[in-house]
Amino acid sequence: MTTSLPTLDAARAGLDKCVHCGFCLPACPTYLALEDENDSPRGRIVLMHALLDGSVAPDDPNVGKHLDQCLGCRGCETACPSGVPYGELLAATRASLVVHRPLPILARAVLAVFARGWLLRPALVLARIARASGLAAFIARLLPARLAMPFAMLASTSRAAARPWTPVGDGKRGTAAVLTGCVMEGLFTDVNRATERTLVQNGWSLREAGGQRCCGALHEHAGHREAARALARLNIVAFERAGADVIVINSAGCGAMLKEYGHLLADDPAWAARAEALGARVRDVHEVLAQSGPAPAADVEGAAHAGPRVRVAYDAPCHLQHAQRVVQAPLAVLRACAHVELVPLVDSDQCCGSAGIYNLVQPGVSERVLAPKLARIAESGATVVATGNPGCLMQIGGGLQLDGQAAVARHPVELLDEAYARAPGPR
Repeated sequence: MTTSLPTLDAARAGLDKCVHCGFCLPACPTYLALEDENDSPRGRIVLMHALLDGSVAPDDPNVGKHLDQCLGCRGCETACPSGVPYGELLAATRASLVVHRPLPILARAVLAVFARGWLLRPALVLARIARASGLAAFIARLLPARLAMPFAMLASTSRAAARPWTPVGDGKRGTAAVLTGCVMEGLFTDVNRATERTLVQNGWSLREAGGQRCCGALHEHAGHREAARALARLNIVAFERAGADVIVINSAGCGAMLKEYGHLLADDPAWAARAEALGARVRDVHEVLAQSGPAPAADVEGAAHAGPRVRVAYDAPCHLQHAQRVVQAPLAVLRACAHVELVPLVDSDQCCGSAGIYNLVQPGVSERVLAPKLARIAESGATVVATGNPGCLMQIGGGLQLDGQAAVARHPVELLDEAYARAPGPR
């Protein structure tokens, strides 16, 4: 039968790798939350096969429901013994189905904003005003939990004033260009500055990459592949002009996307080689810092006299651990902080339920996925949850606020930057 889903059909070889062993089931947060085989990777692969052989129609609402409810966390890829490229299969399926099943209006609106800088910039300005004025926190306290979550997420991005010090550095390790990102620069500006300072502190000199745009991950994951490809081309040009040895990214989702630009543009003769070359230079910030140790930081009075340490639990962003396979580097960054006491977090490799715009379009499932994460954080006794992705920072941070927990969510480079600020010597 001739398929009307050419993008999915082109990925058929990946589907055929699945042997239906079931190892993916305990690694899938939606299967654990919903207890439905259709909401597992194995079940969704069966649905993908059914779409290709015509057993189900592309506009079947039940098929769409189960595919829409996938977080795209790729935890199944880590668990799979057969090497099924589930992330690629999901993206190909959604790119095929979006022609037959338009996205919800909210999703289309968010994607339109992120694709257009002239819309995104004022939107982020308004978000910062709502945060700084206390309006976001105030609304979060008034509304029921599900409606309050977006406002609690925004309120949780608040940070203390940026530190005025600038670290020394000689660039002996090479040159680095930082992807400033959309949400990272808009709501986590201080994390970006901390990223830059910690890189310089560890021997990197910085190159500016003007003209960079949204990485396209939100669009690719939602099935808007052409929008993702257009954004990728703009970023390739921006980072080629920067000419840095490495492209450093402090957002796990963005990093996974840029590393996969070669796959995204593989069928474009004019851009395929350039995309592959750029992806080869992309590094998560923890990878780069771990190459140099990172340089340890002692408290001003010395670690032995620093007083009680901050109890920090590390929660692994899905697109860092499962997509990029970066596991130990963030822990090395946290261990370099003399004021940090690492405490274990049970199921730290499980998704928090953020997944880009998933928590906005699937709030009920997102809430069910987040609930056990919040329970494990409470059990850990941590006062800080460290995680390296803006969506995770907001999802966990907002959840902690609504759950009444005193713990806060922070990026690991914030903690390393703070450790360097405490250390003696010139800055």
